[in-house]
Amino acid sequence: MMKMQSLASGLPRLDPPHPAAPCKWCSGLPDYERQFDFHIGELKLEGRYRYFHANDRIAGRFPRSRLSRDGKGSQITVWCSNDYLGMGQHPSVIAAMQDALASVGAGSGGTRNISGTTHYHEALEAEIADLHDKEAALLFTSAFVANDATLSTLQKLIPGLVVFSDASNHASMIEGIRRGGGVKHVFRHNDLGHLEDLLAACPISAPKLIVFESLYSMDGDIAPIAEICDLARRYHALTYLDEVHAVGLYGPRGGGISEREGVRGRIDIINGTLAKAYGVMGGYIAARSNICDAIRSYAPGFIFTTSLAPVLAAGARAAIAHLKHSDEERTLQQARTRRLKLGLRDAGIPFIDAPSHIVPVVIGDPVQCKAASDYLLEAHGLYIQPINFPTVPRGSERLRITPGPCHCEAMVDGLVAALCDTWADLGLTFAE
Repeated sequence: MMKMQSLASGLPRLDPPHPAAPCKWCSGLPDYERQFDFHIGELKLEGRYRYFHANDRIAGRFPRSRLSRDGKGSQITVWCSNDYLGMGQHPSVIAAMQDALASVGAGSGGTRNISGTTHYHEALEAEIADLHDKEAALLFTSAFVANDATLSTLQKLIPGLVVFSDASNHASMIEGIRRGGGVKHVFRHNDLGHLEDLLAACPISAPKLIVFESLYSMDGDIAPIAEICDLARRYHALTYLDEVHAVGLYGPRGGGISEREGVRGRIDIINGTLAKAYGVMGGYIAARSNICDAIRSYAPGFIFTTSLAPVLAAGARAAIAHLKHSDEERTLQQARTRRLKLGLRDAGIPFIDAPSHIVPVVIGDPVQCKAASDYLLEAHGLYIQPINFPTVPRGSERLRITPGPCHCEAMVDGLVAALCDTWADLGLTFAE
């Protein structure tokens, strides 16, 4: 039998079975099922098991959605979507995808090298390069794959490359750096002094790469990009900037924080997504043409996977093109974010007041966080998925709210009232 122990948080936990623990019914053979059941059971005991809410967005009515699980199709309002500007429902995006579907069909038919390159891919890459004022861009099936493939491949292409990574970097960046197998140093989050100490301790002749994000998705804080670029120049380092949660949202044309701050020309490689503010799917890097060509030629994550469906490429290009010229969505989103923060402040609900569109309400306990999420959905028809470890550190579990231009003022006010009701009815406490 598996014995119970206590976690630091006071929750019980299970002793893991030995990796080769034999099954009493299988004559000493490994009991694989017991291994899987143990790990799932551990998550459930800690309150970290992830439950998916199947919901179907109602075309043309975002952020309204319809629950699939209750058999009745109950309508809800989504407050945690990464479709930050509602572009997944925009008429120009839908029309571009319908045209592409009618023209070339559903899939791409192969890898980019083997029949999987269309004019939709090439046009989208040109659109992205123009967005970031770079010579070239390279498409991937997701921004996760783009980070993983590019960061691991750079270490193969540049012998002895030393990577300096922000402590709060996304899992995709961490994985890409790890798979590269080179020397790495992790600097404290947004800590320029610590980064410079690490850079100064590295031989001046060693090739270096500083890897960081512009906008960190869980706390909503922003990197000191210009100052990091200053350090990169001083210590002869390349810069790699993840703009996933900022592209489309910031800058005069939606080029991200680096465009807004006027420093995009100082960044060597920009990573972005087509699945958040642009509302479709896919990821990319934008850089000098020889960098993109090298990654295209050597990264297994690009070479050996079927290319993005042309219909997705067409929709993403339409979204980028629209947001290059329209500021309406960004202006409305910022207004809704300000209204939500003001409402939370007036109601005495503590939140992380970061300079971005991401509004985290930190609860600090996975069980309470799940209870609050469930209550909001069942009592108020409001969907905010709980965010737990390992996405955020233990003790900082939260509801991550993302107001957007499709939320009206009445929806914002209703959310604040529902949060107050939830905490009162459940007797919950906010994290300090």
